[in-house]
Amino acid sequence: MDYLPSATQTQGKILCCECGVLIDPNPANMCVACVRTQVDITEGIPKQATLYFCKGCERYLQPPAIWIACALESKELLSMCLKKLKNLGRVRLVDATFVWTEPHSKRIKVKLTIQKEVFGGAILEQVFIVEYVVNHQMCEDCHRVEAKDFWRAVVQVRQKTDHKKTFYYLEQLILKHKAHTHTLNIKNRPDGLDFYFANKQDARKFVDFLQTVVPCRYQTSQQLVSHDIHNNTYNYKHTFSLEIVPVCKDNIVCLPSKLAHNLGGISRLCICSRITNTIHLIDAANAQIAELSGQTYWRDQFFSVCGPKQLSEYTVMNVDYILASQSKQFPGQGNLSQKHALADVWLVKSSDLGMTEDYIHCRSHLGYLLKPGDLVMCFDVANTNVNDRYFEQLNTDNLPDVIIVKKVFGDKGKRNRKRKWKLQHINPETEGAADTQERDYLDFLEDLEEDPTTRQHVNIYRDREKMAVDVDDTDDEDVPRITLQEMLEDLQLDDVDMADENLGGPGS
Repeated sequence: MDYLPSATQTQGKILCCECGVLIDPNPANMCVACVRTQVDITEGIPKQATLYFCKGCERYLQPPAIWIACALESKELLSMCLKKLKNLGRVRLVDATFVWTEPHSKRIKVKLTIQKEVFGGAILEQVFIVEYVVNHQMCEDCHRVEAKDFWRAVVQVRQKTDHKKTFYYLEQLILKHKAHTHTLNIKNRPDGLDFYFANKQDARKFVDFLQTVVPCRYQTSQQLVSHDIHNNTYNYKHTFSLEIVPVCKDNIVCLPSKLAHNLGGISRLCICSRITNTIHLIDAANAQIAELSGQTYWRDQFFSVCGPKQLSEYTVMNVDYILASQSKQFPGQGNLSQKHALADVWLVKSSDLGMTEDYIHCRSHLGYLLKPGDLVMCFDVANTNVNDRYFEQLNTDNLPDVIIVKKVFGDKGKRNRKRKWKLQHINPETEGAADTQERDYLDFLEDLEEDPTTRQHVNIYRDREKMAVDVDDTDDEDVPRITLQEMLEDLQLDDVDMADENLGGPGS
């Protein structure tokens, strides 16, 4: 049996009721051109609008009183532009894109594609452009700055030391964690820094951040600026006075006897190896380590016996390594460092080299770094007059003649000239304001080179003025984080592996 082939169905055509053009059937029985002449689906949607922009902070106003930072042709700016349009919810938004305009023209154009149902089921799509005029308006924060009444809370960070290495380290931590986002102004003070904020909550968050990175304590106070007795409202200026512990890296401290006993019987004369949110101590005689929190320090407060500026340079004449089994141990002793090696070291003062054969003996925890001919920085215990009440309680017969604090790696001037990396700054204009601050800053850079523990908390950038880097010219940002191997090669250290294990810590 043969089947007849099925006839293919074809859709018929109709004439437009307005112009008579042959079209496909639709519920309106009109062509698209005639429908557009009869209906305008963009009616009620404004074709022009106004955006308010603050020149001071480069933010746009989102009514009623929210200022948002938006880049040109960003999705945040596009969302703000769409919210400015009324009656946009009555139609279906299909697409929205920016039309390019000159950045300085103060005009922003957005092309919108919308759809709407007309004439009982027919869907009409239309494209139109909305032009936004950018007007300048100063925000409240910038207005306070111009009126010299811009801050409502200030955090006064202070440290009773003779150098600013701690604050250079804090600056890098603030930049890395972007803790200065809500800071209105930062001012240098003789003994610290002042951070100004627009409200108390931002200052409180900043104080909490500082407490997580350095051991410190703070006090609060407030000053009445004005008040309204009718509405019972008060306007205060708040002050947070924050004090950092006056103990820094490479400082020698003398502990109270009770505190030394509570820390596992550590020697009362210790070296501060590094500062994080706790104080890290190490005993040079047996490499015993201990950690001290800020609360414990303020309860049993002690001060530095010797700082980095009071150290003397010595030359290593001989090194005799000590096995772990030969080190002195006792019940209840605290933890011993696994990164250090004990050694008996014979020294002579660099200024007396070749003039005497009376070598000075001491025991050091830096045995893995030292070899004959090296230069070290030491604290001359025998020939130094120390004014400290805890140090006066020590038995002078049991004290070493010198204490080795750190090893000297090369010439400082040569290292500074060959340094091919740099750091960012919050306020570059105040960098290197005085000779003393410049020396402190160079010492901080040397600590970063010698100490991997400190370096891991800091963002390091290539210095394009000192080295040639193949980078696209359109990229204006610095190339971050040179490798550890490149940094150590710049130092020209004797032993890269040993130098990478050098003890140190966050930059105070």
